[in-house]
Amino acid sequence: MAIQLGDKARDKVTGFEGICVARTDWISGCARLTLQPNVGKDGKVPDGQTFDEPMLELVKAGALKMGPKNTGGPRPEPNRASAPR
Repeated sequence: MAIQLGDKARDKVTGFEGICVARTDWISGCARLTLQPNVGKDGKVPDGQTFDEPMLELVKAGALKMGPKNTGGPRPEPNRASAPR
């Protein structure tokens, strides 16, 4: 089962764990997933790390609910002010 956005996953080598927040598919066929770990005890948000998909194992499917995909776009033509004369 492939890891999906919102799933919790762990790197098999380092043990790095987090929520899958991004997926990049490369023309060579490689898929890379970015994991975002939880906020640290100091209240700081640690950097996410990116891994090759085969190096990850699923910890919990659907650990984070996905938001709506409706972004409100595309935006209609913007109203532009007339240039001063």
